[in-house]
Amino acid sequence: MSNAPIDIVPEKIPERSADHFVAALDDTPLVEIDSVSIAEKPSNLWIDAWRDLRRRPMFWISLVMILFIALVALFPTLFTQVPPNENCDLGNSNGAPTAGHPFGFTKQGCDIFSRTVNGASTSLSVGFIVIILTTVLGILFGAFAGFYGGVTDSILSRVGDIFFSIPYILAAIVIMSVFSAYRSVWVISLAIGIFAWPSTARVLRSEILRVKNSDFVMAATAVGLTRFRILMRHVLPNSIAPVIAITTISLAGAIVAEATLSFLGVGLPSTFMSWGNDISQAQADLRTHPQTLIIPSLALSITVFAFIILGELIRDALDPKARAQR
Repeated sequence: MSNAPIDIVPEKIPERSADHFVAALDDTPLVEIDSVSIAEKPSNLWIDAWRDLRRRPMFWISLVMILFIALVALFPTLFTQVPPNENCDLGNSNGAPTAGHPFGFTKQGCDIFSRTVNGASTSLSVGFIVIILTTVLGILFGAFAGFYGGVTDSILSRVGDIFFSIPYILAAIVIMSVFSAYRSVWVISLAIGIFAWPSTARVLRSEILRVKNSDFVMAATAVGLTRFRILMRHVLPNSIAPVIAITTISLAGAIVAEATLSFLGVGLPSTFMSWGNDISQAQADLRTHPQTLIIPSLALSITVFAFIILGELIRDALDPKARAQR
């Protein structure tokens, strides 16, 4: 048997030729696929939120309503020259609307329209004082608890849980009953605000826990910035968006709380113009003279509705996921 190697010649595959069509250069102009448009407007969270808000009609409706209510509260004499608590004539008790008095009179003969207009300043004053107090306390507790963690988080969170477990309306009733001789806008605002801040702190704490693990925080730590400076310059500005949304909604809650306390008789004295006081005094005349209760109730409802709608729209606009679902 021969052991000579056998040469295997591979079979030659015939080449196939095909005609290729190439379009003319004029029909297919060259473009830069990866080019960056310099004229494109810069974008960030706040710019995207504003672009979303300005396209929504309810934003403009609620904003106009709030601006009008603020104008009424700041300049009530532009709308009525009648003193709300003076020149009350019992001869006009529960009187019908007349010239210069479009809503009629209360049981004490006071002008309903004048009292409603002047009550706006009281409600908004209480609301803004409460919001300032709750925002400051909420940011302090939420920011330090979420960023520093450890023992600081445990202590501050437990303090927040204690205040959160107490209904702020009930706590305000107790405080206003104890300080009944000192009832004023500031006292009722402190009574509400000192127990209403834990919700703001919780929202901010959860947002800071998410933001503090971002790459820009690691980069700031690498360049040697102190933790407090990182918190104030980088973490807190990038975590404040949910606080703005909840603050707007909480403003409506503060206005309702003031009206509730005044309605129960533990809020502002009757000498103060308050929608809650007017509603409380008019409840006995609901069947015979409903306008004395309907007018201040309607003013309260419109104000609360405007702030709630604005807060809901701001919350959706600052949430990229909510914007993507629309």
